[in-house]
Amino acid sequence: MFEIVSQENSKRIGKLHTKSGVINTPFFMPDATRGFVKSLSKNDLKELEMGPMVVNTFHLYLQPGLEIIKKAGGLHKFMQWEGPLLSDSGGYQIFSLIHKNPKMGKITDYEAVFRSALNGTMHKITPEKSIQIQFDLGVDMMVCLDDPPPNNYSKDKITKAVKRTIAWAKRCKVEYEKQLKLRKIKNKNRPLLFSVIQGGEHLDLRKYCTDELIKIGFDGYGFGARPVDAEGNFLEEVLRETAKFIPANAIRFALGIGAPQDIVRCFSYGWDMFDCVIPTREGRHGRLFLRKDNFKFPIQDENFYETININNEKYKEDFSSLDKNCDCYTCRNYSRAYLRHLFKVGEPLAMRLASIHNLKFYLDLMKELSQESAS
Repeated sequence: MFEIVSQENSKRIGKLHTKSGVINTPFFMPDATRGFVKSLSKNDLKELEMGPMVVNTFHLYLQPGLEIIKKAGGLHKFMQWEGPLLSDSGGYQIFSLIHKNPKMGKITDYEAVFRSALNGTMHKITPEKSIQIQFDLGVDMMVCLDDPPPNNYSKDKITKAVKRTIAWAKRCKVEYEKQLKLRKIKNKNRPLLFSVIQGGEHLDLRKYCTDELIKIGFDGYGFGARPVDAEGNFLEEVLRETAKFIPANAIRFALGIGAPQDIVRCFSYGWDMFDCVIPTREGRHGRLFLRKDNFKFPIQDENFYETININNEKYKEDFSSLDKNCDCYTCRNYSRAYLRHLFKVGEPLAMRLASIHNLKFYLDLMKELSQESAS
């Protein structure tokens, strides 16, 4: 399902085969949590040449609910999106909810019980149920339910989460094989299954978790929990070494890693796929990513880009293009002054135009990393 096309040191470019098409690596997936990228239409995404996107099992299960999605013929038809979709298990959201407020639920070795933030109703999710839901969604790539503990937990607590993650991955794999048979899905049409490596900042736990997950066998392996420590420092060594633990013939998924400089770093460590809310969330608040004029390959300087806040007064009479180094719809058609005006008056078009530009920045970065490695 994954083939390496070329490799230089740890950097590699490849092809990931899914039932909805082939994806060139490295690639970035924007946040389409509830079945849409906020403020963007299908035509916007197509013009960007958007490939795969990430949806969230937890959120879609709660709203609109599985019955609606199944009646629509699956999530692709419900969204009217032909490209590949990856469903996050929702484990991070569920456990973050409970870790932050124990009144919102509890975690046991068998299941997670949580209270919906929408209406207060109680729900239970098991590894088996998570896989069943993801099959009902009809996605191309699915992720095992895991237990992502905060990195500042004690090593004993993180060890417990690692063991639970491994046990749940086994249950997910068993249910996955069961669903393939029940639904009579042939190998060429099967969704890919990824597991998640936990272990916090402890390399020995990351290695143990990876080894045990490899024994079970998955199409890909992801880096779980936040990629920074309690002080916000990027876990450079942990990410670099964890990538080495994963077999070369499996795709490596750096979950939630989305700052441009962190993507560049992780690509150099051997990670292949990335997802994050950063480009669209930041865009909706007027924070925009711009390529610096002196940008060149190979990317060695982390300051290859800058961010601006278009709400700042200095852009009030700036009638230049948002980014002269970008050819996205926004940069071809609108000035900084106009975009600032849209934000200041609360016009929803502002969020759309900013999101388009930031996503184009990210997609171009992926292409540039591929070209750099291929040259």
